[in-house]
Amino acid sequence: MNSRITQRELESYLWGAAVVLRGLIDAGDYKQYIFPLVFLKRISDVYDEEHAAALAIYDDDELADLPENHRFAIPAGCHWKDIRSVTENIGTAVLKAMRGIESANPDTLPGVFGDGDWGKKNLLPDATLADLIEHFSTRTLSIANLPEDELGNGYEYLIKKFADDSGHTAQEFYTNRTLVHMMTLMLQPQPGESVYDPTCGTGGMLISTAAEVKRQGKEWRNLRLYGQELNYGTSAIARMNLFLHGITDGHIAHGDTLARPAFLNARGGLQRFDVVLANPPYSIKAWNRDAFAKDPYGRNLWGVPPQGRADYAFFQHIAASLDPRAGRAAILFPHGVLFRREEAALREALVKSDLIECVLGLGAGLFYNSPMEAVVVTLRAHKSAGHRGRVLFINAVNEVAREQAQSFLREGHQAKILDAYRKFASDDGFAAIASTADIAAKGYSLAIPLYVDSNAGVADDDATDVDTALAEWREAAAASDAAIADVLTLLCQEVQA
Repeated sequence: MNSRITQRELESYLWGAAVVLRGLIDAGDYKQYIFPLVFLKRISDVYDEEHAAALAIYDDDELADLPENHRFAIPAGCHWKDIRSVTENIGTAVLKAMRGIESANPDTLPGVFGDGDWGKKNLLPDATLADLIEHFSTRTLSIANLPEDELGNGYEYLIKKFADDSGHTAQEFYTNRTLVHMMTLMLQPQPGESVYDPTCGTGGMLISTAAEVKRQGKEWRNLRLYGQELNYGTSAIARMNLFLHGITDGHIAHGDTLARPAFLNARGGLQRFDVVLANPPYSIKAWNRDAFAKDPYGRNLWGVPPQGRADYAFFQHIAASLDPRAGRAAILFPHGVLFRREEAALREALVKSDLIECVLGLGAGLFYNSPMEAVVVTLRAHKSAGHRGRVLFINAVNEVAREQAQSFLREGHQAKILDAYRKFASDDGFAAIASTADIAAKGYSLAIPLYVDSNAGVADDDATDVDTALAEWREAAAASDAAIADVLTLLCQEVQA
């Protein structure tokens, strides 16, 4: 049991827990039970490891249990071995242990285990929970056996597997990691900077910044990471995910970013950040447009988005959250934000703000389990003199690989895109520079084909109409596909119920 765990062994071990639950609960619910148990097992095993190290020094159990020898406190009756010894009402015992640990660590762990319904025996009978606990008991998740990076990678693997297993709705907690990595490289986070994700899901974008700074051999532990997530269970997973990656100075808030932004300054205004990475939810309709129209944080600086599409509400929230000197952002959107007619006035104000640095068009499938083509828009609060009044357009629609029904960016794709981004220069058929006046001449549309690979031999006005119509058709088709997938998922769930 006490031996170094390889990455393959870890993945098999973690996915084995899902096999125990398969057929008993919906795949989309695996995460709210398996992630908390992994975290409870980890902190129990690390507590024992810390106890053994302290005991070797003090040769006294009571001294070895002093709080200063442990990262987290585990009260009596709340350790993994305590719940393993329970044979009846196991779910109640698990919940009691989790709440006890949260209460004993009020500064770091309140609510970290989420809101899973552990006492529901028709969903999780004692026999199933016992099997799950015994499965996790087959390995010792100490730091010696499994360093933080490796367990964190295993956690990311499990997040992706759950996303694969649970279908279209998985986008709320999973964003393609090769794309996240490239977005991180575009913004180049530095030691000591603040990093923010207003719709953070399971925290993958925040973790990516720390991993990149660490990969470069720079000090990564002083990054200040902030995220907000609407789904309570997902926000709890994000907090666990940060801890399991060795990130202790992370701030994950639960709540609605548009209605109640969690991070405010001393004057009650929005906190400003050096780096913002985001994949906001696509075109949500259920949001409080009236409140945004009189937003107390001044986030409606370009106007009020239509009720049916909140994309520009998130867009403006991010713009208002940028540090005026160092602030830069990379945001993953559907292509529609670049050209939809109902957002024309908002887009014009955005262009005139001169915040846009780059519009990067990507291939299909990089939105999780969706055929939709993605676009990354980067913002920069303080552009260099040579970049002011100019926007870089990159058409990387062909820079994508697809294997086993998954789309991703190979290293070569990322390198080509990053090279064009950093050069900030025209590259025939791939990249183009447009001035604010150029964009104004095209009705403030940001549709990439208007600037890169324009239709040869077609009048400008006709080309604009053709490209915009084609882009709108693609957007509508992708949205229709997504809606059909959602309906089919619901029908399948009803049949299974």
